[in-house]
Amino acid sequence: MYSLRSTFSRIRAAAARSLLFLSNPGQQGQEKLLQVTCSEARQQFWSGGARPAARSISWESRRRRSVGKFTGAQQQDGTFYELRTYTIQPGKMADFLKLTGDHIHLRTAHSELFGYWSVEIGCLNEVFHIWKYGSYADRAGVRAALAKEQEWQQNYISKMLPMLVNQASEIAYLVPWVEISTVPKGGIYELICYHMVPGGPAVWGNAFQKAISAHDHVGYCKLIGVFHNEFGELNKVHALWWHQNGDTRAAGRRKAQEDVRVVAAVRDSVSYLASQSNKLLIPTPYSPLK
Repeated sequence: MYSLRSTFSRIRAAAARSLLFLSNPGQQGQEKLLQVTCSEARQQFWSGGARPAARSISWESRRRRSVGKFTGAQQQDGTFYELRTYTIQPGKMADFLKLTGDHIHLRTAHSELFGYWSVEIGCLNEVFHIWKYGSYADRAGVRAALAKEQEWQQNYISKMLPMLVNQASEIAYLVPWVEISTVPKGGIYELICYHMVPGGPAVWGNAFQKAISAHDHVGYCKLIGVFHNEFGELNKVHALWWHQNGDTRAAGRRKAQEDVRVVAAVRDSVSYLASQSNKLLIPTPYSPLK
């Protein structure tokens, strides 16, 4: 059983004491308390502050090798990303993309679009898009506003829904050791989804970071961001990469497989991996990430 509950309680108590300096904390103070508590809990979780009890000698040994401190700025303001995947009816992809392109301005008027892609290789007839929010209250306000916007509902939603087969939504945070990177226009993207063993970053975080960093240092691709699920499938991490094209990716992969640093890092992290999958993404004309 994790000590996360006690860690969370200590953080909440400390945040609550800080509210005593407010003459009337009210609703704003309560939201700030929750925001600080969740943010600090995530930071301690990634840095090994919440650790699982040993289940066996071998499991404890693996855990000790994995727990470590991480560098990089952690989001302290509650910012998170919503990763949405839509499965489109076969034969309707072109119509869907055009309809979305004609009306996406109605959607981006309410919140920030991080990127919008169609899936070229992987699961076919899919689109994948990422939206950025400052808080859960922010997201709730956006959803409520869109529900009341007649132009969006009548001209887009009513025409888009019949084209869909399925929708999926995940909420994820940027890991504390990665900052969002920018890329030159052009190129392709690769989304790799890792399902790690139960236990969270306190178990596999350090080994996972080393494996991702080793690939990034080879230089054949550019790391855009790494996102750890908060809602959706748990113990799931998404790594978004940029490549100049498919051939440079293939050449880079061969180079990485011959790099002893990459091989060593992957060998250490793979013991914590349950499964993984990847998709080749093509940015749409209206995607901020081209």
